[in-house]
Amino acid sequence: MKRLIAITFTLIAFTSSGQEKQLKFKLLRQDDTLPFRRDSVLGSPYPKVKFIPFGDRSSLSFGGSYRFQAESFINEQFSREMDQNDVWFLNRFMLHAHLKLGNEFEWFAELNSSTLWSKENLSPVDKDELSINQLFLRYHLTDAWNILVGRQNLRLGSGRLMDIREGPNVRLSFDMVQIQFSNNNTSVTSFFAVPVRQNPGVFDNDELNTAEYLAAIYFTQKWTKKFNTDLYVLYKNEDNKSWGPGTADDMRVSLGFRHFGEWKGLQYNNEFVYQFGSFSTERISAWTASFNLKKSVSWLNQPITLGLKTEAISGDQAAEDRKLNTFDALYPRGAYFGRVARFGPSNLIDVHPSLETQFGPLTVSLDYVAFWRFSSNDAIYNPALVIEYPADNTTRFVGHQIGTITGLEMNKHFTLELETNVIFPGGFLSESGLNNTLFHGVVTAEFKF
Repeated sequence: MKRLIAITFTLIAFTSSGQEKQLKFKLLRQDDTLPFRRDSVLGSPYPKVKFIPFGDRSSLSFGGSYRFQAESFINEQFSREMDQNDVWFLNRFMLHAHLKLGNEFEWFAELNSSTLWSKENLSPVDKDELSINQLFLRYHLTDAWNILVGRQNLRLGSGRLMDIREGPNVRLSFDMVQIQFSNNNTSVTSFFAVPVRQNPGVFDNDELNTAEYLAAIYFTQKWTKKFNTDLYVLYKNEDNKSWGPGTADDMRVSLGFRHFGEWKGLQYNNEFVYQFGSFSTERISAWTASFNLKKSVSWLNQPITLGLKTEAISGDQAAEDRKLNTFDALYPRGAYFGRVARFGPSNLIDVHPSLETQFGPLTVSLDYVAFWRFSSNDAIYNPALVIEYPADNTTRFVGHQIGTITGLEMNKHFTLELETNVIFPGGFLSESGLNNTLFHGVVTAEFKF
């Protein structure tokens, strides 16, 4: 692996053509922009390895990434009495191949190796020594219609309910069948998917386990250049799911509406979701509302982006009413409230102002989050939506979180980032004996090719 990374760095050093400067790496690498012409393989060494054309309309391309993270906590569980002070190191290497045959067939394969050392209590998102992250075949029936079969990472809309889980060391994959319609203004995606359950070894993940599955129809409409909407229906079935009332089979439908765009220089991204279904003998009735606003201003000739986000995410109101009001965020971002990842998006109210500015290739952001429990009768959950802090008292205020992110984009291939977080526990945590300030930091270096 080290030799491959060294060779790749050497190849990147030779990139210089105008086409290569237009190269854009995307979060999902099957969506990369590859501006190479067929004759570009006669230029610098990088295109010869990156892009191999053959036939009139066919090509084979390669790529990947390497990410290193050093992460540290002090008082990870808000208590000095426990041994919570630790530093660990995470590595993630991904390698992919993308084959296109004419305008009809598309084959994409991506391997993942996520490892770490110096961490004792591992979670499923920390380690997966070697696995198939994506492997799918897409057939384009027409310019607008395509069908996909296989494994892929998937993000819907803003990623509030379904995301690729980029923050943690191991991404989330689904085995699925998907049908998609897309033109300039409309996109409709329908699929049946089974999440891949990660295990830490080599090619040992639990696949096609239908104890948990998801079916969806997701409709996006671009009405104007500055006004867009999403409408969606998601059905999730999960056996032996644990919420505050206990453990049972959870079957729920999520009806969602999102509108996003820009109005008089104000960027907005607002979303509402209502859930219904059954949890054992209880009836599910849960909801969330999210409002996200951004405005770009100038202060002392320095561009600044101001942001304000607030969410209400329902929690269970009473254990004896035969209703479950705890919202299930399904498959959200692993770092929903920052890489510190102490609280997950269930039973919460949060207010989240932020500001961001840029100095050349350096981006600096500062944010603050205040957390309350939506219901004093429900617990606080972790990002995996497992109970982390039980409802031991009736106090609502959870805590204050202050975070910073400093990112340096050295070039399109290499980025550095430092994230820090401090969480001051509120009454809910303090009354449970968790009253010490949490400190967190993570350094990330990522190379893409």
